[in-house]
Amino acid sequence: MRIGFGYDVHKLVEGRRCIICGVDVPHTKGLLGHSDADVAIHALCDALLGAAALGDIGRLFPDTSDEFKDMDSRIILRRTMEHIKDAGYMVGNVDITIAAQKPKLMPHIEKMRQNMADDLETDISRVSIKATTTERLGFEGREEGISAYAVALLE
Repeated sequence: MRIGFGYDVHKLVEGRRCIICGVDVPHTKGLLGHSDADVAIHALCDALLGAAALGDIGRLFPDTSDEFKDMDSRIILRRTMEHIKDAGYMVGNVDITIAAQKPKLMPHIEKMRQNMADDLETDISRVSIKATTTERLGFEGREEGISAYAVALLE
C-alpha cells in the first residue's frame, strides 16, 4: 500500500465557471487556471501521483502546453489513472477537503463523489469529499480563492 498527499489552490475571478470535482457549481466567480482549474481534481491527481512516486500534475500536464488549455480536469484525472494502473496500482480510497468561504458546496458533494468514483474506477464508498470554510480567515475566507487538500491510498 502507498499513500500520497496533494494540495492545490486557484484564484476566484469574474468571467469563469466554478468547476469542482467535475460539477459546475453556481457562483458569481469562477476559478482561474490554464485548464478548467478544478482545484479538487488537481489536488487529487497530485495525491495519486505522489503515492505512486510518478511526479506531479505539472510535470505530466504542464500549463505551458496548448493541449491542456481549458481542458476538463476529469480528463486529466482519467489520464492520471492510466499512469496509476500502468504502474500496477488501484485506488484503495481517497479523501478530499475543499476550503471555500463561498460558494456553499454541501448540495453538490454527492454528485462530486460520484464523478470522482467514476473517474477513479472505484466504488463511491471509497471516495470522501468534505467542504469547510476558513471562518473568514485567509484568502479562502476573503473569497479570493479556493484550496483543496487530498490524500490517496493505492493498493
